[in-house]
Amino acid sequence: LFPESIATEQQSLVLVKRLLAISVSCVTYMRGLFPESSYGTRYLDDLCLKILREDKSCLGSLQIVKWIQGCFDALEKQYVSVFFTFFNRTVTEMYQFKFKYKKKVPQMDISSNHREFVTGLCSKDVKQASRLLLRTLYLLMQDLGPLPNDITLTMKLLYYNDVTPKDYQPPGFKEDGSPGDLLFGGDPINLKVGSVSTDFHLMKVRVTTEKKRIRKADSNLIQKNGPTEISHQGLDCEEEEEGTKINLLNLAFSQEEVIGPEKKRKVSEPEKLPLNGRK
Repeated sequence: LFPESIATEQQSLVLVKRLLAISVSCVTYMRGLFPESSYGTRYLDDLCLKILREDKSCLGSLQIVKWIQGCFDALEKQYVSVFFTFFNRTVTEMYQFKFKYKKKVPQMDISSNHREFVTGLCSKDVKQASRLLLRTLYLLMQDLGPLPNDITLTMKLLYYNDVTPKDYQPPGFKEDGSPGDLLFGGDPINLKVGSVSTDFHLMKVRVTTEKKRIRKADSNLIQKNGPTEISHQGLDCEEEEEGTKINLLNLAFSQEEVIGPEKKRKVSEPEKLPLNGRK
């Protein structure tokens, strides 16, 4: 399921791609979006994973697979962080996948007088963190109340402005026509699912949902002062927990107020996917 070793940038990229695909598959399966035929089964230790596949009998699942493939293109180019939402008139649930890209610094081996990369994170620890993230996400999905019947799913890609070409769009995506704030209808709660860090990538997963829709939650997952407005902010800005005052999910500030109009967020979106006929 994961690379045997995670010592190179390519192996790290394979890991984060698979984590993204498995996580999105987990959400769509546990939220009852598509029929069983749209999923394959894999096992991670004792955890049964349902992974989306190209099911030609289900156009909705085919569309999600295409979205994921578009995300892969942006991940390979190191441009993107991504989130997707369920909404009707207002946002019902939001799933945020934050990616950061590290540049591994060569260090000097004094004894041999050669410069070489020194491995900072062992593959065993990375795989353990991956298992924990997926297990936590599965457990969280079991505690969420059912989605409304007239729900729509969309995915938005947010970019690092300083490296992303202005005309770049990954396959299956277009420029976001309405890059305004996203509003929750009720009282939202922000849940930190987990993170996985390699020597080349960092992936964080968070879930935001209406407080009334979650049956119970591990207090360790709850992030205090959750948002009522979600702004499309510049991903060049670090999150508050990492040393600055701007959080990607910031309360009650528009994009222009937070980062200025000259650095307005580049956002992509696919066609929205109505889910009225889900199982």
